[in-house]
Amino acid sequence: MERLTPQSAAGTVRSVPGVLVAIALVVAALYLGRIFFITLISGVLLAFILEPLVMLFNRFRIPRGVGSFLACSLLLIAIYLVGLGAWSQAIGLMDEMPAYSRRINELVDTAALRIEGWEKSATEIFVPRRLREPQAQTAPPVQPAQTAQGAAARKRRSADPPLPAPVQEVRIRQEPTNGVQWVYENLQTFYDVLLMASFVPFLLYFMLSWRDHMRRAWLNLFEGEQRDIAARAWSGIAESARAYVVGNFLLGLLLSAMSCAFFYVVKLPYWPLVGPLSGFLSLVPYIGLPLSLIPPFFVALPKYSELAPYLLIGTTTALFHLLALNLLYPKIVGARVHLNPLAVTLSLMLWYLIWGGAGLVLAIPITAGMKAVFDSIPSLRGVGRLLGD
Repeated sequence: MERLTPQSAAGTVRSVPGVLVAIALVVAALYLGRIFFITLISGVLLAFILEPLVMLFNRFRIPRGVGSFLACSLLLIAIYLVGLGAWSQAIGLMDEMPAYSRRINELVDTAALRIEGWEKSATEIFVPRRLREPQAQTAPPVQPAQTAQGAAARKRRSADPPLPAPVQEVRIRQEPTNGVQWVYENLQTFYDVLLMASFVPFLLYFMLSWRDHMRRAWLNLFEGEQRDIAARAWSGIAESARAYVVGNFLLGLLLSAMSCAFFYVVKLPYWPLVGPLSGFLSLVPYIGLPLSLIPPFFVALPKYSELAPYLLIGTTTALFHLLALNLLYPKIVGARVHLNPLAVTLSLMLWYLIWGGAGLVLAIPITAGMKAVFDSIPSLRGVGRLLGD
């Protein structure tokens, strides 16, 4: 075992500030360039989803470039069809928003009345009656001297000149910001996001068609043992990211199909829109179950006023969620993505602080890829075991 000498200890202490500065610089770069990195990683994850389709085209002797173009075209067509269907459902939902608003107001008023009744009952139970009833206060008897002083004061007030009329206060009410003004104020952010999103199809095509070339170019940067480490890191990142992304995508499709079938059977409005929303929201770590209940409960507000339909919808959606995450998720995803719950929680918190909502979606595949890199480098395998299950 290597013994720690004073010189090595001093070197380690001196290296700690450098490591902290490097971490701070990396975090600052990730935050400032978040749109670029989110676009890049999203393209990589989409490439992992389409890679099996490109391999299928290759089996039919279709060149990789043509297969990549066909896969990207099919993805765009699927996105267009899904967006068109969701838009048609959303238009109908927007037309019925007044009914939903009235139903929500009724629920809020009912809840307020019930809370008021509970407060009154609790007050009658716990507060004594003598404290609840206001006691009559008797005014002190008026003395003759006070009566004479009041008459003199009234005579002086009648002799004084009248006071000027009070100036009426004028308040300027600020009009609420409409949607057009809000979009105009945030136009720069929308422009950057749309501009970077327009690069995703091209980025995806080149990642798929040039995959072998990029792998060879990456390995040529290293020599000897380092090349083997780089090859293992490349394979580990690809395996873990593909397992997580493709596995979650398949689980989302399965949950969407099951939810759509169930919502169609119970005659839930807008089931083609609500089913996929509930299915994919169910895959969000930790808060997937309550999020998956929001879409069906919302569209059910004008249709059902009893408690039984909501219990049926909530129980069935929870069963779908538990079935997918406890039986299917460990076999499809968990067998290749070995992350412990603490590492998952910390990664979600960290990437949310850096990238917001997109960080919640990308946190686990990024952390799984980092663990694959740590497992491939001998000096960092301890960090990989720290993140592992």
